[in-house]
Amino acid sequence: MEDQPFWTQKTLNEMTNAEWESICDGCGLCCLNKIEEWDSGDIYFTSVRCKLLDSESCQCSSYPNRWDFVPDCVQLTKENVDDIPWLPPTCGYRLINEGRGLYWWHPLVSGDRETVHLAGISARGRTVDETDVDVDDYENYLVEWPLTVGDKAPKSLAAALKRQMKADRRR
Repeated sequence: MEDQPFWTQKTLNEMTNAEWESICDGCGLCCLNKIEEWDSGDIYFTSVRCKLLDSESCQCSSYPNRWDFVPDCVQLTKENVDDIPWLPPTCGYRLINEGRGLYWWHPLVSGDRETVHLAGISARGRTVDETDVDVDDYENYLVEWPLTVGDKAPKSLAAALKRQMKADRRR
């Protein structure tokens, strides 16, 4: 068992803070603005990203101090992971919480933070900054891809590289 990765041996509650933080794959999907219908509670993703989300790295530009700039930023914790319905289906926290494994492109599996982007899982290249959009116009930016992004992901690194090479040739 010692040669098994920690995320296969521990629950989210048993993880150290460092282990917990490493479960984030860096996709940036949780940092997209969402619209919630008050009547039904349905949640819809937009392609409008938080002003702190770096569009290239898909990382928060001020993670330790984010509440100073975005007071309503939702912090995912070991205690509330079950209560956040909008976690994307590819989210490492969601997968582990549901007793499922991490995908090949997850940095903990691949050893490379770029594979989440190479596989087409992340928000890279798909978003607009919230400072460029009036909040009343968010409904014009509704998207479904954060909930289906893993459906069309390549099954391996080789397939992802092949896809990337084709895309590069078209440019």
